[in-house]
Amino acid sequence: MIDTRILEITAELAKADNIVIVPHKGPDGDAMGSSLGLLHFLTDKGHHAQVIAPNDYPHFLKWLPGSEEVIIYENDKEKADQLISEAQIVFTLDFNNLSRCGSMQDSLLASDAVFVMIDHHQEPSDYAHYTYSDATMSSTCEMVYKFIDKLRASKKITPEIATCLYTGIMTDTGSFRFSSTSSETHRVIANLIDKGAENALIHNSIFDTNSENKLQLLGTALQNLKVNKELRTAYISLSQEELDRHNFKKGDTEGFVNYGLSLDGIIFAVIFIEKENEDLVKISFRSKGDFDVNKFARAHFEGGGHINAAGGKSNISLNDTIVKFNEILPQYSEQLKR
Repeated sequence: MIDTRILEITAELAKADNIVIVPHKGPDGDAMGSSLGLLHFLTDKGHHAQVIAPNDYPHFLKWLPGSEEVIIYENDKEKADQLISEAQIVFTLDFNNLSRCGSMQDSLLASDAVFVMIDHHQEPSDYAHYTYSDATMSSTCEMVYKFIDKLRASKKITPEIATCLYTGIMTDTGSFRFSSTSSETHRVIANLIDKGAENALIHNSIFDTNSENKLQLLGTALQNLKVNKELRTAYISLSQEELDRHNFKKGDTEGFVNYGLSLDGIIFAVIFIEKENEDLVKISFRSKGDFDVNKFARAHFEGGGHINAAGGKSNISLNDTIVKFNEILPQYSEQLKR
């Protein structure tokens, strides 16, 4: 779509003064990196642009340039609604269904703005006027880089833009080790480094600023690890009590699910996290090879995502959710034993 309608988008941008950029609820590195990278690009072009996140995001991302300007919808609904109502263009980044923005959804549905979706998840909905969707891409940040390039503006990528986009690509590819990392991804990364992204500083800012509580929580998570060698599956669970005991902060469990997948012979890993204040269990799924966790999450846990990375939820207790998961698992024995 972007290739054939880029002139239309250019024309829309030329007449837009006010632009809002929206990541998904529970924004991760790719969501915030793409949003802030696009923010800097649009601001440098003279637009009045604003990132509005549905809710807060992890502390380890708040060093990103422009982070101090982000409006958190849950904390400042009146101001956010006003900005959305005044926007001529709304960019939605790293999600493809408006339900992913939580309580912001009604305000966005009421907007008369032109919507532009940039996203790399499967099965996009049709709310946007312009949809740039590519599930083969490593990350939405890589897509934002491509979007800027299609606007013939790659020379306008500043160190701030490069830093934000590098961060999102790095985090969504598991530091470039996931199968979604293509040779083109590495070329984009090389260009971002050339444009000012300090890769060592970015890695340190994301991975080497852990709190003592987070590492102790990781220890608890690993103690809770269960392995089904026959079905090549591992899962971790964390109760609300365990989160509270270690003074859990948003983002503290980021990457925990990958420890299960690091076990020799394991191709399917899951983490179940109890969220009593939301009356649900949050679930993350990861896989290797062709075991499709997107289909698994959609079929059983109201979720979705990518073939090798997806999320879901359960509205029953933590223990009952784990029982349900273990009852479902044998249905996939043929795929898991390959």
